[in-house]
Amino acid sequence: MRIWTPLEVAKQAGNKYLGVLVAAKFARYLNDFPRDHLQLEEKLTTRSLDELAKGQLNYKLLRRRRSEA
Repeated sequence: MRIWTPLEVAKQAGNKYLGVLVAAKFARYLNDFPRDHLQLEEKLTTRSLDELAKGQLNYKLLRRRRSEA
């Protein structure tokens, strides 16, 4: 099993917290696909962290809209 250090994740995402959030969001996205279309040799979170650490995962930060009360 591969272990990623916080520095490896932060190198691609800017900081380790953002890296974990991006990887988790991508793992949830992969979970929506049918299992027969995915090549599953590893868990989805492992796959998403691996793609993030290799720089194969692109993401965009969006500003959160604030609701007016």
